[in-house]
Amino acid sequence: MKKYRIERDALGEIKVESTNLWGSQTQRSLENFKISDEKMPEEIIQAFAIQKKASAISNIASGNIDISIGEKILLACDEIIERKLQNQFPLSVWQTGSGTQTNMNMNEVIAFRANQLLGKQDLQNRIVHPNDHCNMGQSSNDSFPSVIHIAITLLSQKKLVPSIENFIESIKKKEKEFSEIIKIGRTHFQDATPLTFGQEFSSFRVQFENSLKRIKIALNEILYLAQGGTAVGTGLNSSEKFVVGFLKALNEITGHEFKKSKNYFEALSSHDQILNLSSSINILVSTCYKMCSDFRMLSSGPRSGISELILPANEPGSSIMPG
Repeated sequence: MKKYRIERDALGEIKVESTNLWGSQTQRSLENFKISDEKMPEEIIQAFAIQKKASAISNIASGNIDISIGEKILLACDEIIERKLQNQFPLSVWQTGSGTQTNMNMNEVIAFRANQLLGKQDLQNRIVHPNDHCNMGQSSNDSFPSVIHIAITLLSQKKLVPSIENFIESIKKKEKEFSEIIKIGRTHFQDATPLTFGQEFSSFRVQFENSLKRIKIALNEILYLAQGGTAVGTGLNSSEKFVVGFLKALNEITGHEFKKSKNYFEALSSHDQILNLSSSINILVSTCYKMCSDFRMLSSGPRSGISELILPANEPGSSIMPG
């Protein structure tokens, strides 16, 4: 039989399975939003733990959180960053608009785990509070957008940018390999003048290089964070000292150069920077599609088509169709 413990909040008592580290607000969200199996992405959870760690470091440095409590909060954040507690974040992406439940899910897990590390997990003995300590100087409205920007930056530098760079290098190799192979050039599918296959591949290379430049420019805008604006952009319950400490800690943790938003009201009320990056990625997608369409045309045949490129087979096809 499952065992439960009692959690309390402003709405009263609620039962939480005893093996879970989350608290009342996470549990209420689970019960209120039984919508889908689409969980909050692991990358968002990891970025949230990084945000909470940087916030805790800032609050410890300014003397707002006692070092004995702060150290345990940092240990709990590290466990989440290392994905040791991933099963403690069960919430659907379908929830309230500001990401409040995921923010509180994070605060509750960090607080409960910190209390465990202090040997004070029982309700009446707890000294680490989800709001008073883990959410100090923060709001869902500035934390959640900041976390999205952190996750985008980390993922882009880990996967997107290296993948494009590797692909460009692959095209460069083909460009060199085909540099002396002369073929016919075409306009509107009609024969035009000669060029080399290397020259043709240089077109693809430059397209991808330009896409990469656009993405890197867009990523520079993502480095500006909403953190410090709190609920509506005024910075109520936060401070300039907290923001400075937060950014310093965050940049040491991630190795990036995150900056304070130039206008918190804009940062909380819009996501133009993300849309700009999305547009740059869409251009990359169009470049991929254009190249693939060219390859399909140039490899058509082998008898009734152009058949200038030979693409390696990767599946057998059907009885009378090519692979």
